Amino acid sequence: MKVELIEHTSNPEETVAKAARLCYSDKPTGDIEIKDVGKFVSKLAELGHYSPFEHASFTFAIDGISRACSHQLVRHRLASFSQRSQRYVSEDSFDYIVPESLIGCKDKYEKFMAYTADLYKWFVLNGVPKEDARYILPNATATNIIVTMNARSLLNFFKLRCCNRSQWEIRKLADSMYKECMKVAPLLFANAGPACVTGKCTEGKMTCGKPRINDIFGVNDNV
Repeated sequence: MKVELIEHTSNPEETVAKAARLCYSDKPTGDIEIKDVGKFVSKLAELGHYSPFEHASFTFAIDGISRACSHQLVRHRLASFSQRSQRYVSEDSFDYIVPESLIGCKDKYEKFMAYTADLYKWFVLNGVPKEDARYILPNATATNIIVTMNARSLLNFFKLRCCNRSQWEIRKLADSMYKECMKVAPLLFANAGPACVTGKCTEGKMTCGKPRINDIFGVNDNV
């Protein structure tokens, strides 16, 4: 899996602060100044005033995740997605993801993938359109996707997908996206992550009992 932040709003934290300040200012937008952006953004988060966060967007290039993972990713509706097409791009030598839980069965797993690849090739060679031959491809098939989300949507995404109870692959993806965001907008994402990071776990009886704290950065490795 490779995750790269390829584009983002210029000065995302200042943009968010100015958008919020505008709501209470009688000045033209070009004259709005924020003396302490960090303090202002922290106050917005403290008050739960997240609508200004929507003015900061982040675009990620994601390579080498499974279709199973991308299907979970696109459930986050307030985002834009552009994914490699299985209708137009041949999958005759498709890569695939191997979950750690299947390592003990790797021989059978790989044989199945090889059989599927051969059958896919046979279908295409015998006139089956790629858009129909793809029906036999497994959820493990690797894919590439470009995703754009605003900061508010990302906060919700991290809350759900950085949780220990999230499926391992999309949790790994969320962790990587979180790290990328922290490089360019640490103030906006200071309180990002699962609910246990800043308060009480929201999983109820399903809680894992092992809050992540800062282990995303390797500070508290309890996952």
